[in-house]
Amino acid sequence: MKRRSFLKKATAGLAVGSVAAPALAQTAGLPNISWRMAASWPKSLDTLYGGAEHICNRVAEVTGGKFNIKLFAAGEIVGGLQVMDAVQAGTVECGHTASYYYFGKDQTFAFGTNIPFGMNARQQYAWYYHGGGLELMRDFYKDYNIVNHLAGSTGCQMGGWYRKPINSVADLKGLKFRIGGTGGTVLTRLGVVPQQIAGGDIYPALEKGTIDAAEWVGPYDDEKLGFYKVAKHYYYPGWWESGSSLELFVGAKAWASLPKEYQAILEAACAEAYIWMLAKYDAVNPPALKRLVANGVILSGFSNEIMAACYKASEENYEEVAAKNAKFRKVYEPWKKFRDEQVQWFSVAEEREDSFVAAAQRAAQRGMGKK
Repeated sequence: MKRRSFLKKATAGLAVGSVAAPALAQTAGLPNISWRMAASWPKSLDTLYGGAEHICNRVAEVTGGKFNIKLFAAGEIVGGLQVMDAVQAGTVECGHTASYYYFGKDQTFAFGTNIPFGMNARQQYAWYYHGGGLELMRDFYKDYNIVNHLAGSTGCQMGGWYRKPINSVADLKGLKFRIGGTGGTVLTRLGVVPQQIAGGDIYPALEKGTIDAAEWVGPYDDEKLGFYKVAKHYYYPGWWESGSSLELFVGAKAWASLPKEYQAILEAACAEAYIWMLAKYDAVNPPALKRLVANGVILSGFSNEIMAACYKASEENYEEVAAKNAKFRKVYEPWKKFRDEQVQWFSVAEEREDSFVAAAQRAAQRGMGKK
């Protein structure tokens, strides 16, 4: 279903702060439906879990309670990394998750979330809805009996927590690092030993020394999970997640059973959740970062040497996978073309503006410090 089509049908019902009468009228005579949604997130992560909760609430609100989705946190039905399996098996009708958790089945899954040196949140959304990404990924997910919807975004993530400084590529060798998706595959080329661990299990692994470092999302969530208590070195940027998307996976059979009106409402609620989550992260991350630094966190950027080596390893990995995996290549080639055009466009206007304002503010702060 094209984005303009479902928005045309459901926009009236998704007006912020109220349920419009036309939306309720559209559901008159439609059946009462109850679904279950498994999430990959613990309830404590109120932005990730909150995005899933937002979808459930909006669907119920717009349908006047006729279409209800009950949300279950990670571990309540299945573990955080088994959400897709639960959807495929029909244990739940839908699941809120990050597709790159399943890249071990096929690296193509990672495009649904983000891949190293990929697109930012706006570019990712543009690719999905105006660059052919939705059609490509829906075609890929058909083999897994899943219908996908973008349903959240973290924006650009941080580069993780480390027990010791990471100053050079040599410091990466032998590092046991909790990292999800294709980023771990790339870092393997530089000697890292990647570990995929669900969010709620990262802290004890880092505390016990089972892993040497871990990445999650950004300051707000990372502070909640307490990583700064056991690892003081906090690096940026998370080049493997430039603008990571979360998705709602719906079982193909469950999706087909929904009335068209409910399909439109659910898809529109997912679109709203994408903006809601991204906006919240942008609002809550800056003060969280200030608190972390005040608590003794050592904030550092990855060196140019490390960034260049990781970029090179990423590009090599994509070319090798594309040569062997036709499904990956089918998505990767148009994705790469779109990404390259987006990078050129953003460098013309956005990058210049952002870099100038950042430099101007730093200069002003230095000037104030001299007074």
